[in-house]
Amino acid sequence: MVRDHRPFTAPPFDGSLEPAAFHLGPPQEEALARLEWLADNRERCGLVVGADGMGKSHLAAMAARRLGGLGAEVAVLSLGGLSAGDWIELLLERLPLDHRSRAEPLRPWQKLENRLRENALLERTTALVFDDIDRAPADALDGIARLVAAVEPRFSRTLVVATTGPAGLSRVPDAIRQRVAVRIELTPWNVDEVEAFIADGLRRCGGDADAFSPEAIATLTRFAGGVPRIVCRLARLALVAALGDRLDVVDAATIERVWRELSPAAGPDATRSAATAALSGGADDEPVANPQVRAVRRLWG
Repeated sequence: MVRDHRPFTAPPFDGSLEPAAFHLGPPQEEALARLEWLADNRERCGLVVGADGMGKSHLAAMAARRLGGLGAEVAVLSLGGLSAGDWIELLLERLPLDHRSRAEPLRPWQKLENRLRENALLERTTALVFDDIDRAPADALDGIARLVAAVEPRFSRTLVVATTGPAGLSRVPDAIRQRVAVRIELTPWNVDEVEAFIADGLRRCGGDADAFSPEAIATLTRFAGGVPRIVCRLARLALVAALGDRLDVVDAATIERVWRELSPAAGPDATRSAATAALSGGADDEPVANPQVRAVRRLWG
């Protein structure tokens, strides 16, 4: 179990966007199957909707791999934080244009249209995956709306997949929303899905799939609200705490202790709010308060 475990072969629950770290549970498999359906049926637009921490970016990265495996030419672009005028140049950088095509004295939009036309003539889908479309500058929204609405033959094999948060749906233009063939909602994980995620993550890094007790998984699911990013980070902190305490398994008390130590001075409601904010930060963020657990060395080789 946890106490006698050998060093892990990789950091468990590291929250990275690497393909190996992607948990392919039933909801994720269904989402990817719907995106594959879009490509198979030559649809023009799909929309992935999920709150912060629900795994939109990871799903977008995996969708690119799946669609590429179907023979599509795929480009992935995160639109968050871009300045006006940047998006199309960045998109072209992600497409495999040859040197001659890149050097042509044409406007960026013309270069994009030429590539879309080439792929359409080859009967190859061009899949453009836009992460955080709700945070895109206005010119990017106008350009994407043109991609999904244009009826010219050069756009006939173009598929646009976009991700957004629920609150950002109002920022997505009607010209895009009205042409969405499939809308995929990312919902919080239930206890069974959290259990499968933890077992999969532990097996991937050489751990024991039963290292978390059923009560610990239920408690973790409740505290994290089923949000994958929070589940991932809380599981990692609890595993470190259990290793430091040389426990046989990660139990519910360890989950609760790690959760509450994120903000020990706050009351129960404030603790939950502060800890949620800390745990749901970006991949490079650290919790606001350091969980007071023993330092554990050589957890993985």
